[in-house]
Amino acid sequence: MTGAHSPESLEEGRRLFAGPCDFMLGVAAMSGLPDETGPEVAFAGRSNVGKSSLLNALTGRNALARASNTPGRTREINYFDLGGAMRLVDLPGYGYARAARREAEAWSKLTRAFLRGRAALRRVILLVDARHGLKPADLEAMDLLDKAAVNYQIVLTKADKVKPTALAALVAEIAAAVARRPAAHPVIRATSAMSGDGIAELRADIAALARG
Repeated sequence: MTGAHSPESLEEGRRLFAGPCDFMLGVAAMSGLPDETGPEVAFAGRSNVGKSSLLNALTGRNALARASNTPGRTREINYFDLGGAMRLVDLPGYGYARAARREAEAWSKLTRAFLRGRAALRRVILLVDARHGLKPADLEAMDLLDKAAVNYQIVLTKADKVKPTALAALVAEIAAAVARRPAAHPVIRATSAMSGDGIAELRADIAALARG
């Protein structure tokens, strides 16, 4: 699977993200989750992987998701309404070092419960820093998603920081690794919130999930 998109699907992705995208609520417990009224796509990754910057780039906004250099800033499950067509879900980062152990355990428990019990969840976009590749915490997250039978797609962030040959090798390496994983989507996206590389393609990936 090459992951190439037609001009029509790229335009569908552009239109989806060109519309309104509004913060809905932050959820600190499963009881606070909104009703499952439409498809949801969640974003996960190690703290400081560039999740907020990617969400801002996808939606063409500067402060939809607050970017921060402090790992572990996102402590809740944050919901965004994408023009009524679908919801984007910003999950707490994992692998942070500065969070108190008790808080970290609570966030992990909430995220695990969410992944196991959210029928509306179409896919988890699992972000990986292109400069570092897969880390043990990423592999643990992948194991959890495989066990929960939740479809996920590896998306590399900060791809502009890596030379093209090294980036191509990393994409091939990760693609080979996920080929053996039951819940993994086969297409790896390399993106940059700074340069815009891969953003249109990822929008099209997500639009396809909103459609069906």
